[in-house]
Amino acid sequence: MANYESENKYLRAKDRVEKIKKFYTSLISYFVFITFLAALNYYVDKWQYPWFLWAAFGWGFGLAFQALKVFGFDPFFGKNWEERKIKEFMNEDENKRQWQ
Repeated sequence: MANYESENKYLRAKDRVEKIKKFYTSLISYFVFITFLAALNYYVDKWQYPWFLWAAFGWGFGLAFQALKVFGFDPFFGKNWEERKIKEFMNEDENKRQWQ
């Protein structure tokens, strides 16, 4: 049982590291592409109408939600909600098996 728990902790940690890595990759992509769009916007009309900001705000909004999720702020389910629910369902399943 202890081996299962340590393997489970390892898999959760690995999953979290992958999510953080994906977030930072998205953040770098955001800055690269928004910089490109800003330069294009300047080249086309000298920022008379800064249309690149629409993309910056839209993508930035999505990136902010991704950051909140990756770094643990989840206003809908709270901290460790998923883990608590998994344990609850595992306990329910174990109790059902004992009564059968």
